[in-house]
Amino acid sequence: MAVAQLPSAAVDFARFLTGLTARLDRRSGWLAVFLERDPDGMGACLAGSELPPWDVVDALLQDLAADQGAAAARTEAATARALHAAATAAHDGGPGAAAALARRLDVMLRERRYTAERLRELTAHRATATTEEAAAALDVDLAWAEDDHRRATARCAELRARADALAAPATPAPPPAAPERPTSQAKLRKRPRGGARFAGIAEEAAEPPGPAPVAPAPAAAVRGARFAGVAEPAGEPAQPRPGPEEARAAGGAVARLHALRAQGRGGEAHVLLAELAGWPAPRLPLLAAELHRAGLEADWATLLWEVATSPPAALVAAADALAAAGRGADARQLLRQGVARPAPEIADALHLLTGDGRERQARALAGAYLAVRSPEDAAGVARSDPDRLVPLLLDAARGVSEERHWDLVHAFRVAGVLA
Repeated sequence: MAVAQLPSAAVDFARFLTGLTARLDRRSGWLAVFLERDPDGMGACLAGSELPPWDVVDALLQDLAADQGAAAARTEAATARALHAAATAAHDGGPGAAAALARRLDVMLRERRYTAERLRELTAHRATATTEEAAAALDVDLAWAEDDHRRATARCAELRARADALAAPATPAPPPAAPERPTSQAKLRKRPRGGARFAGIAEEAAEPPGPAPVAPAPAAAVRGARFAGVAEPAGEPAQPRPGPEEARAAGGAVARLHALRAQGRGGEAHVLLAELAGWPAPRLPLLAAELHRAGLEADWATLLWEVATSPPAALVAAADALAAAGRGADARQLLRQGVARPAPEIADALHLLTGDGRERQARALAGAYLAVRSPEDAAGVARSDPDRLVPLLLDAARGVSEERHWDLVHAFRVAGVLA
């Protein structure tokens, strides 16, 4: 794509980025890392055909601060934020933008899960290191792994925010806080792996572009103690109330997490968060309260992302527990993050839930999916078993909005899954 064909906002940002990188030393700092890891991706961003995530821009501003002082970086940061927001709106304003964002979010969620596993492996190896040289090398690898995980988390949040903005147009939110540099300034070695493109924009080569979707309607309001517009059926047992033992466990876990953060042991902190994500659902609201009380709001956001990767039944149970505890916003966010999966995975989850007789949980999951994904995406879910999934999805769509129901009827007919 030639620069002349690009939206003017994309061209403006590309010019700014070109000017910024021209002021930096290409042999050091984050610019050198990005150019080494993905020269093609960096070139696409400089040409304006791709948009770097905000954490990449912020890293380049860190380079500028190191080279020319904090005052110069602060001056450029305000311009960078405004131009990046405008370029984001331009990129997301084209046909098929919602489907493209969904595919990119799928890629980054997988990258985030990979980096979390990498952190767990390296932390285990570090604990058994027998020489100072091996420990030092693992410390460097851990620093890079933590950076990878922070960037993947930030990019997932940024892509989710862009998708939500398309679903419910609003004033663009500022870019998410960028991850810090690895804190080991030990001499940084080359990263031990390649992984996704530095800009978080890699897509699977075999994955064809989807059709231009109809913009989804905003998520339905919580009804009663439930979420995603699914009312609590009469006679259904309420979530069990956590007792003193659960409260002590949550307090102890957060105290350990706080100590790890204070000691700079980020890898072990991430391992602990991954373990907490597997705790019983009733403990999740207690963890939320303790984390906020300890000033660890960022860790609560990370914990929600970890829980969002849980199997569907555990995901719905966790959202149930949050909603029952009065944390409806967290419950809806958890479901929105949890349904950012390929259509076949959602179809499998609905099969599992309905097969086990958990109809309400299936409707909750379907409603959350329909609130943030396009009707064309839902048609892809229904295609695996129209007889079972079409009625379920149509019923859940009514809980989102009447407009979404009719959009879904139309998409099903076009896809040939509804007469």
